[in-house]
Amino acid sequence: MGKLTKNQKSVASMLEADKAYTLKEASQLVKDITTTKFDASVDIDVRLGVDPRKANQMVRGVVSLPNGTGKAVRVLALCTPDQEDAAKEAGADYVGFEEYIEKIKGGWTDIDVIITQPALMGKLGPLGRILGPRGLMPNPKSGTVTMDVAKAVKEVKQGKIDFKVDKTGIVHASIGKVSFTADAIRENAKEFIDTIIKLKPAAAKGTYIKSIYLSSTMSKGIKIDPKSLDEI
Repeated sequence: MGKLTKNQKSVASMLEADKAYTLKEASQLVKDITTTKFDASVDIDVRLGVDPRKANQMVRGVVSLPNGTGKAVRVLALCTPDQEDAAKEAGADYVGFEEYIEKIKGGWTDIDVIITQPALMGKLGPLGRILGPRGLMPNPKSGTVTMDVAKAVKEVKQGKIDFKVDKTGIVHASIGKVSFTADAIRENAKEFIDTIIKLKPAAAKGTYIKSIYLSSTMSKGIKIDPKSLDEI
């Protein structure tokens, strides 16, 4: 095993092996142990006591983070002409329809979120093989298929994210940046976890929240004590 660097030794001294920290402690620690020169993302991983293979135990939802994500989200609004101006004013990076359908068919996917209207979804079907694997296909459950495109654009720009439990039973999301204050990180994490708790499937038995870890890009994961979530 190679020698630890000065930074690695410093980080190792801050974290106690197998200790579960309070959410408040972890929110400060994730800042303290991050040594990257760039503004790293803060990620959260929540392992659930569900079987994702069963439809009645699928956990999927949306949450508006109170302090945003810290990321610049590129939004494409595919809408009818009467909603284009409102979508632009709401902050959409790209607005239109036919021209962007053709661009996507040609392989263009330099966007993070696509928002569209129910009446236009039929024309997006053939793009499923391109958008699906990239997680870009609009979905009513995530609020990206809506009659009010401008409102949806504004919410995404302000920090609304969608999430879904993966096949291993873990929900993962980026909830901020290490440049955020510890309180802002804690508030975002609390909102995210509270939303997951509200979505607990009736069919889920036993312990629902099995573990929670907070980390930043390239940092170690910090275990959080679920019992600390109600602390201020």
